[in-house]
Amino acid sequence: MRTWFITGASRGLGALIAAKALEVGDAVIATARKPEDVLARLGEHPNLLAVRLDVTRESEAHEAVAEGIKRFGRIDVLLNNAGYGILGAVEETSGAEVERIYATNVFGLLNVTRAVLPHMRRQGSGHVINFSSLGGYQAYFGWGVYGSTKFAVEGLSEALYQELKPLGIKVTVVEPGFFRTDFLDEQSLVKTALELPDYDETVGAMRRFAEGANHAQPGDPNKFAGAVLELVNAEVAPQRLPIGSDAVQRIHDKHSLVEGELAAWKELAMSTDLVE
Repeated sequence: MRTWFITGASRGLGALIAAKALEVGDAVIATARKPEDVLARLGEHPNLLAVRLDVTRESEAHEAVAEGIKRFGRIDVLLNNAGYGILGAVEETSGAEVERIYATNVFGLLNVTRAVLPHMRRQGSGHVINFSSLGGYQAYFGWGVYGSTKFAVEGLSEALYQELKPLGIKVTVVEPGFFRTDFLDEQSLVKTALELPDYDETVGAMRRFAEGANHAQPGDPNKFAGAVLELVNAEVAPQRLPIGSDAVQRIHDKHSLVEGELAAWKELAMSTDLVE
């Protein structure tokens, strides 16, 4: 039996993965700002511990981990799922809005990871799974600030992969495409307070698209949860795992763009070395 520690487990993909883990006989430390929401979603279960956690409060992260260790003795899988999106042009996003989203999506992930890793290092095993986004691999208009938080998750995950591999701990960054969850609802997505008319053709169009795409996304959340279980069961885990056909296509598109620009500008790029 493995023990999972899942942030943002009261709804969406976090709740679905928690339910799948319980179905296969694993234990789950399911965290949310309101633990009662976890129980309302998942029900009472002998292998379930619902714990209060606001990931922006580092002290709460340590308290939640300690409570889970006291109950189950170990943490085998850390799933950093908690986060939200912001839709708006980079210029439209205020300093306060940027700070709030970084506090959850980046600093919150770091708070929880720092609280869990001492236990995984003591065990000499574990799997850290950080949720990024297709927007964390290629930025797109309207999602610049949100995507930048996921770019940060990508970079942190790459470094963690290298640092923790010799200690027997796996690290994977998961890059979901658009799945039919509540991500585009007001619960998970905020819009910038400022909307400038100059960006109507780009960001304005993205706002209108997001409204129409809500609950019409191509990805199946249940299949996503199953894919995460397969990832955890894999003997050799990848450093990154895109999930969803749109995420895979976005990665191919970016690779083509980068390779094309690299070829076009290679001569200039290579011309700047010192000649001894």
